[in-house]
Formats: sequence, structure tokens, C-alpha cells
Amino acid sequence: VSCSSTLDRDKGTVFCSPIMQVSRNVGPCGTRSSTVNKNACVIIPSVNTSAAAVYTPVHAERTSVLAHSLTKRAEDMTGSVDELPGAPRVAKLPRPSPRTSLRMGLPSKGRMAEDTINLLKDSALSVYKPNPRQYIASIPQIPGLEVWFQRASDVVRKLRYGDIDLGIVGADMFAELADGDPDLIVCHEALDFGQCKLALGIPMTGKFASVNSLDQLRDMPDWTEDTPLRVVTGYHNVAKRFFASKGFKHVVLLSADGALEAAPAMGSADIILDLVSTGVTLRENNLKEIEGGNIMDSQGILVANKRSLLDRPGLLQVVHELIERFDGHLKAEQFYSVIANMRGDSPEEVAGRLLKAPGLQGLQGPTIASVYMNGDGSAAQHGFYAATICVRKKQLYSAVKALQKLGGSGVLVQPMTYIFDEEPQRWIALLKKLNLDPKDFAQ
Repeated sequence: VSCSSTLDRDKGTVFCSPIMQVSRNVGPCGTRSSTVNKNACVIIPSVNTSAAAVYTPVHAERTSVLAHSLTKRAEDMTGSVDELPGAPRVAKLPRPSPRTSLRMGLPSKGRMAEDTINLLKDSALSVYKPNPRQYIASIPQIPGLEVWFQRASDVVRKLRYGDIDLGIVGADMFAELADGDPDLIVCHEALDFGQCKLALGIPMTGKFASVNSLDQLRDMPDWTEDTPLRVVTGYHNVAKRFFASKGFKHVVLLSADGALEAAPAMGSADIILDLVSTGVTLRENNLKEIEGGNIMDSQGILVANKRSLLDRPGLLQVVHELIERFDGHLKAEQFYSVIANMRGDSPEEVAGRLLKAPGLQGLQGPTIASVYMNGDGSAAQHGFYAATICVRKKQLYSAVKALQKLGGSGVLVQPMTYIFDEEPQRWIALLKKLNLDPKDFAQ
């Protein structure tokens, strides 16, 4: 892969190519040598020693530590950092200090933070923070668990370091920053909040007017080594993997702190790659989604450090409780409890009629109980039984009409708070990921 470059002594050298990565060494006098590998567009700081562009070994060390924190496990960081100019050798980053407490990281700001707190509250877990300015809290129902409020990106980073043991983040942020780290493990992949998708936004007009699919975008003759497809995004790692897997040959990734939707209209980018919820913001900025342009769906997930799960006493039990509480609440959110009085010859006869009717089977079957009428006489004498079933919320009205058709009366509908299974399937799956035997954790 060839590399086109321009040199700006104040801003640095900008290397852009078809999804490539430039690895380079900088000599003591500012000499440069480069080797080209596929993956990224890299901006190298200038060697200019003016006050506006001083790049000292201290800066290099800080930058190299940051780069390592996103790519390798803390205790395995050995060797030189040749991706950065003037970067020193990093022998080994220190392990986190020993501690006996368990730590969970939660988002500190925005809708994600609000939804996370609401999920915990709905799961009968209250977050106690004496001072709203504090970044550390506790959950009284789980003694020994510290709650640390962090930026969502820092939750992932500190999970990789081992500074926290588990956390709740968006799947999009996890995909961007986890980078396939084997020490991070997803414990719950669907917390049912923060739903959105990471997708491409393409201009509706101009040369993109007739582009309606990813294949059409890729095959446009406009993209060459000199004029690559310019994509502005905050998800560079996800974008690199996506475009490489889809066969794009000439792409450059650009960064922006916000208002990505304005970039194509300004001419600073061709398309955007960003989170999309309803699509209204895209349309209001004359952008559209295209077929095949959905990179991933995202929502809140529960993630843990694998080594912490195996090494920190009590953490597995905490994760088990969180999974059980979350699943119990989220499952109950989908159902109503419906009770109806029904005439019948026996409990078995009433149950048989319900089991044959679509939508009236409940989770495992109906519960039939005797109804003792006012006055003398048993249920058998009066022929009344109470049938209790769980009905999906979306099917409530049709279920009520079916009960009435079968002779049901006095139908009561109640919301459900929790539905606890014998053992959550996500817990069983987690133990298998850890190569642990579920029998060893039987209650």
C-alpha cells in the first residue's frame, strides 16, 4: 500500500491511505522512518520545538501509557512503543493496588446514567450517594460493593486496567474500547435501555443522491488513493473493522467532538458514522441511512473483568445476584398476571380448556384453584374455579376476550414486578465462559 503524505512543521505530518496504519521511529534529530501496515489514518505531532508545538519525553510517556491502556492488559505491557514519535520504552505498568472491596463502574452523566439508576431502582437496588458531587457511592442491599461514577469510556478503560471489577456501559462503547480484550467478559447483553444503533449517515443530495446501499457507496469511482472516502466518527476502532470487512479500499477516518451531522454539509467529510436512535437528526440535516449501513445495534450491557471474577472473593456471587435481579425485573416487564373465575367440572377440565386456547397457556401452564362461594357449598358444588395465567402485555386484550369466550368472568389484571426462574440462563452461560461447573454454585 503506497502512502501519500504532506509535511506541516507546526501541525505535524498527516499520513492518509486506504485503511492503513503507519508505524514509525523518530531519531534524536527528528529523522523519520516509516513502515506501512493496514489499519488507520495517523496524525504525527510535529518535531518543531517552538512553544506551540513542544513534544517532550514527558508528553510522549503520557501518550504512550494512554495508547497502551486501550490495547493491552496492564501487566503485559512490555517492549517499546514505536507508534509514537520520541516515545520511551515502557517496561511494565504497575498492577492496581491490592484491595478487598468490590467495585462497579456506572456512567456518571447523560441519559445512560439516568437509565442505569432506574434499572437498579426497578431491581430493588438503591444507590446511596450522601453528596451529589461525590463520584463514589454504595448499594446497601449488596454490602461490600462500591459504586464508582465515571465517564462511560472510562468505565471500559478501568475495567481493562482492573481498577474496577464490573460495570454497565453501552454496547457501542464496549465494542470501540474493549478491542477484543480476552480479560473482559459480557455478563448481561440486553439490559433493555439506551437502545440505538451505530450506522452510516449519507447525504441525500449531490453525488450521493442515488446511493442507497453499502455496495453502491463502496463501488463509487470517486474513491481513490488521492481522494479517499472521508468518514467523520468517534468510533475509529469499530469503523476500521467495519470498512475493512466490507471491502473498502480507500477510506480516511476523521474525528470531531460533536455535531457530526454538519460535517458533510460543511465539506469537511463525505459521510458520518455515529449513533442513531430515531433518525430524526439525520433527516433534519439532509442525511439518510442506507441498506447495509447499520454497523451494530446497541443497548446497556453488564461487563466484568474476567480475572476479577475468578480471583476476587464474593464477586461471582454479586454478579449472580445482579443477573438474577435484572432478569427477574426485565422478564416481568413483559407480562401481566391475569386471574379469571371459570365454571368447570374439575380443575383438570378447566386447565385442559385453557391449554388448548392460543395465548392462555401461561409460562408453564395455568394455576387452577377452588373458589369458595358466599354461603354454603364447595367449589365443586357450584362449579367455579379461579384460573391464573401470565399473559404477554401485547396480547392482553386478545387473552381477555379468549377467557370470556371460555366462560371466564371477573377478570383481574395485575402488573408483575419480578419473575424469577430456577436459575438464570445468562448465569449458566457465564459460568461456562469461565470454565466453571454450575453444579459448584448450586443454591
